[in-house]
Amino acid sequence: MSEQQPYDDENEPAGELYPADKIPPDHIGVLIVGVVFMVVGWLGLFQLVTTTLPRVGQRWIFFLLLQIAVTGTVLPFIRYLNVRFTPITAELPPGGVIVRQSIWFGLFVVTCTWLQIPRVLNLPMAFLVAIVFIVIEAFLRSREIRNERAE
Repeated sequence: MSEQQPYDDENEPAGELYPADKIPPDHIGVLIVGVVFMVVGWLGLFQLVTTTLPRVGQRWIFFLLLQIAVTGTVLPFIRYLNVRFTPITAELPPGGVIVRQSIWFGLFVVTCTWLQIPRVLNLPMAFLVAIVFIVIEAFLRSREIRNERAE
């Protein structure tokens, strides 16, 4: 077994930008916002579903609260996936990227919910919507990575 070197701010081992026990400051803020979104969204949805009738205005509020709730719920998981699958030699994606990817997932859930109202949602349609969001994010992320390497 090899002995781990202690980390400090001045002497980080080569090849590792953020050790496992150090979280970037913008990721801490993102996680806090995720918890707030999750609590506000799910409590708002509970309040809306249990106390109102399903009319047009309440339907739009439902979609908004569902977007907020799902975005906040998946945010820690999206961050985990980004940290887990980012190469050790690469810099972690900024908090804005994690928030954007969580918003894409929330938008996917809201779109599927909206398509379910007239009963047009099926597995191929959900797969197509997911592929569209994944391709858009892949294009955005590849452009960001290229610009980061150019600097």
